[in-house]
Amino acid sequence: MEGVARVPQWRANLATIAALMARSRNELARVPGAAIPGLLAPTIFFLGLNGVFGALIQLRGFEANAYESFLVPVSMLQGAGFTGAASGVNLARDIEQGWTDRLLVSPAPRWVLLAGNVLGAGTRALLPATFVLLIALALGASWPGVAGLLVTYAMVVAMAAVAACWGSALALRFESQSAAPLMQAGTMALILFTPAYAPLTLLQPWLRSVAEANPVTEVLEAARQGFVGGVDWAGTWPGLLALLGLLAVLGAWALREMRRTAR
Repeated sequence: MEGVARVPQWRANLATIAALMARSRNELARVPGAAIPGLLAPTIFFLGLNGVFGALIQLRGFEANAYESFLVPVSMLQGAGFTGAASGVNLARDIEQGWTDRLLVSPAPRWVLLAGNVLGAGTRALLPATFVLLIALALGASWPGVAGLLVTYAMVVAMAAVAACWGSALALRFESQSAAPLMQAGTMALILFTPAYAPLTLLQPWLRSVAEANPVTEVLEAARQGFVGGVDWAGTWPGLLALLGLLAVLGAWALREMRRTAR
């Protein structure tokens, strides 16, 4: 129509992503209980494992002053994994209820719809990460410094996005919430098969080999820097590169599944 200004496509895309992210955040306000599992699970892991394995700090080869400092980045990444998996479950629910069909017939590009879900998970991951961090600091974990905190939170947000891509791909493939255990197990395995509870040099040979091949090991080591020592670019870029690779592979898979669903 004449006289009606057209909104640029890039602005419409950003507005759509922002709306989907807001919808993701609003779910917490409408259903606060939905955040409890994501808060409690990493916290329970942290408290339980700290109590069981805390004496490992006495072994030669540990560079941390307190086991809480060594363990808390693992729990923060676990919280990110749970949050990302939950976004996949929510997407499966939306598919079952027909909400996703409405989005797929909209003019929004498929990558925009996926980005809204993935970025929403990234922002929601800040809540469990902060919760478990405060508990760890109260129990004696070292303050990581501003740089260390920024790097850790960057890894947490990106890891939640990786988990959301994984969960979204499975949700779009199976179109059912019954795939939830697979979404959670996949992200948990990636995080646990790392130097999660002891340094690489202290792991059994088979587990060390798996951890060295696992790209999330680089993510964890980058997130752990400020808690066990200084932060530098040499310790950060491998984690960033690993996350970019995971996002590229899993994001491409999720986008392919979304395009398949639309046909």
